[in-house]
This record gives sequence, C-alpha cells and structure tokens, in this order.
Amino acid sequence: MALSRRPDGGEHPHGPVGRARARHGGTAARLLAVGVLAGLLAACGGTSSGSGTSGGGPASSGGGPSSTRPTPTTTVPSTTAPPTQATTVLRVYFMRQDHLGVGHRRVAVTLTPAKVALTALLAGPTALERSAGLSTTVPAGTRLLGVSISAGTATVDLSSEFASGGGSLSTQARLAQVAFTVTQFPTVSRVTFELAGTPVTVFGSEGLVLDHPVTRSTFEDLLPPIFPEAPAPGDTVSSPVRVTGSANVFEAQFRVEIRDGAGRVLADQGVMATSGTGTRGTFDATVAYHLATTGPGTVTFYDLSAKDGSRQDVVDIPVTLTAA
Repeated sequence: MALSRRPDGGEHPHGPVGRARARHGGTAARLLAVGVLAGLLAACGGTSSGSGTSGGGPASSGGGPSSTRPTPTTTVPSTTAPPTQATTVLRVYFMRQDHLGVGHRRVAVTLTPAKVALTALLAGPTALERSAGLSTTVPAGTRLLGVSISAGTATVDLSSEFASGGGSLSTQARLAQVAFTVTQFPTVSRVTFELAGTPVTVFGSEGLVLDHPVTRSTFEDLLPPIFPEAPAPGDTVSSPVRVTGSANVFEAQFRVEIRDGAGRVLADQGVMATSGTGTRGTFDATVAYHLATTGPGTVTFYDLSAKDGSRQDVVDIPVTLTAA
C-alpha cells in the first residue's frame, strides 16, 4: 500500500505510519503523565501507613492540623470528695442564774446569720448547757416572724407568746437575750421589737417602756462581773485556749484555771481586762496547758476577794480538752 504523503513531503497524518506514531505518541504521553503524578505524590509524602488519612485522602502537611487517627481514651470519673461546707460559730445568749451566759452554735455559713442565731435562741439551751447552769427566760412557743437590719438597727418581730408571763427580771432578761444575740454582728448596734408585726413601745405585764431602740448597755445590770463569751459549754478546745469576753472587777484583774476530768489543775493564769473597778472592759488572752490524752475538762474564770482571798465571781465552763 502506497504511503500517503502531505504536500510538503511529510507523511500524512491519516496514513498508516502516521496512525502508528500517533498511537505510540499517545501511549508515551500517558506513561509520562503517570510518572509525573507518581513523583508528585512521593514528594508530598504519599499515603504511607504512618501518616495521612484513612481512605487515601490527602496527607497532612507539617504546618497544618494533624490528621492522625486519635488514640481511644477512657475518662475515669473523679474520686475527689466534694469540698467541705464552710461553717461558722454563732453565739446564743441565755441566762446563768440572774446574769447572762453564752452558748455556741456551729452552723453552715449563711447570708442570714441573725435569723439563724435567733432561731437557735428560741430553741433554748441544750441538755449539756442546762447541766452547766444555762437557762432561758424566753417563753415556750415564741416564734420568730421576721428580722430586718437597716442602718445599724435590727427590727425583730416575734409572736405574741414572747410578751406572756414573767416578772420584772424575766421581762428584762428575755429582751436582753434577744438584744445580745442579734448585736453580736458588726452590722447591728441597736434593736427594736415588734409583736406580730406591731411595733412595741410598752412591753409585758410590767409595762417596760420601749419607746426607743435598746443596746447592750441598756442591760448592763444583767452582766456578771466576769462575762466569758469563749469558750462556751461543750466546746472542744486546744492549747493554748483562747478566752474572750468582758469584765468589771477590781483593778481589771482576774484568773483563768484549766482542770482535766480528774480535777487536776493544768493551768492557772492571771488575765487583765482593758478596764475595771466600776468600768467594764474587754479581755482576749490565751492560756496554755499540757495533757497527754484528749478528754473532758473545765475552764474556770474567777476573781479573788480583796477581803479574804477567797474565790468569787466564779464561772465554770465544761469543755473537751484535746491532748497537748
């Protein structure tokens, strides 16, 4: 078969040789393209088993986010105990014979401490506190209806039972118990009373006039010569024991004694108030002791008679003494 040639002397593209070369050229082009693609893939890291995405997707680059399949993990529930709820100690004021005495209540920290303290007051002293000589003049059945504080004055609303019965001492004592309990807080310095929502201007069968707010000084006559506010009956204390309160004694001096459950004297130390001899002062001191085993004990506050040196103005506080 004669070759078909182009007019310029070359072979015609549609001739047998042209068709063969065309087929050969196409195959070579395809092989070249495959080779180039393979080279590009190798330069990019390929799809080796150590990296890249599953399913033949594009490999990750050094600067981009890793596409490595994450290792499965197990989350272990936390075994850490929840934090212990914060607590605080509130003072509740009862009576010890004809004078005020103090009990302590450890409670959860609250935004309404005055309400909590007054509620504890109305519940009365515990059995241990009663055995230590504390009592209450607040009539049984008295309920707290409300307490509000504004500009340093607390308004305490109590049920009508609060005004029932009692003589002059009982009437003053119950007012003092409430007033001291609510004025322990720095935001309160004065107290007014309501009965079932009605402001009180004359209180009780004795006709005690309450036409103005009362303060702690209103009831100065109900304070004992030595008035410890810490520790209180039932407290657990450690050495050195911190003792606080107020006193009105000769030359502002008195003593604090610590005894163990067997009556052995572990400490006997002099304490001085900020003032005395007719003027009440405050005290804040520490008394150290040594004790091998934790157990019951007593912290005793007392003064010595200038006449004969005997003990007077004695206040015994039963406590638990920790070993020291």
